[in-house]
Amino acid sequence: MDGQASMRHLTVRFLRMLSLTLEELAAVRDASGRAEYAGLAARAEALERETDALEREIEDACLAAFAGPLSPEELAFHLLVFRSLTNLERVGDYAFGVARDLERLAPRTRSATLQDVLPLVDLLMEMLEKLAYAFAERDVAAAREVMRLDAEEVDALYEQMLRASLTRLHERPDDAEIALTAHRMARSLERLGDHLVNVAERLEALERAAEVGHLAEGQPLRGRG
Repeated sequence: MDGQASMRHLTVRFLRMLSLTLEELAAVRDASGRAEYAGLAARAEALERETDALEREIEDACLAAFAGPLSPEELAFHLLVFRSLTNLERVGDYAFGVARDLERLAPRTRSATLQDVLPLVDLLMEMLEKLAYAFAERDVAAAREVMRLDAEEVDALYEQMLRASLTRLHERPDDAEIALTAHRMARSLERLGDHLVNVAERLEALERAAEVGHLAEGQPLRGRG
């Protein structure tokens, strides 16, 4: 497989990894919306197994490509994908952890505690969709929007969830396990966003380097923000 063919193949498989995490978060959102949590962890675990298999497939494809001739642009792309695999694997892990905690927590707490996760889940789903678009289209503006959403909105919602869990712990000390689980879910979602930002930052750097290369060669830049 030549460099360009490998890039096309990896783009498809990388986007599939992103879509699997999107499916995990959608399962969390839908379970919360219906207040029906049975089977949520099993569904997320099945998606996580597919994510792990894809990670191994993409890693092998990158290593095979590194062994052959690659242009500088092809090499930069393969390095971006290879270095981002750990981020996407962790993203899936965090999504699975939230699904598992949510199902375990559901029988023991009020719906208000469970509903706290929804705004953050919705925001992370939006970030995943924008990151997928940024990666597919090599769109710097979309990558920067992923970063903005994390810095301006995810962190604020995370702090809000932490305050809510601490308030519950103060008001109902007997519910310490519930408060700590809610805290862990909030932390997992916040970390999930951080890993998406890492990928977005690499994508921005790749495209900026490509633009510098075009300038050096006297070629016009592509119309990207």
